Amino acid sequence: MAIRFGSKREQERLLRRLGIKIEELQGVRSVVIETENERIVFNSPVVTKMIGGPQEIYQIIGEPIVEKRAEYVPLEEDILLVAKQTGRSVEEARKALVATGGDIAQAIMLLQSGGL
Repeated sequence: MAIRFGSKREQERLLRRLGIKIEELQGVRSVVIETENERIVFNSPVVTKMIGGPQEIYQIIGEPIVEKRAEYVPLEEDILLVAKQTGRSVEEARKALVATGGDIAQAIMLLQSGGL
């Protein structure tokens, strides 16, 4: 069963009765959402903030541009450094660097802890 609100004014009135305040953010140039595998960009979106108790909900209306992330490729010198520091193989060092996004110290700690 769908609920029909009618006009925007009626919607706002109903939400106010429920204790939810609506506010449109002015001057928003862009909104960026970054995930592990992609970046979603909204240029010049309409952003509405709904406040209800301790929660804030943001609604983004606009045309998204989805950018896929390329997999990180570590530098050969970084691979060799991690392999040398840990006494592990070059392939294990490469995997650790990819897993840590190129963070050398984290890759070394990962291999030393037996994480890979």
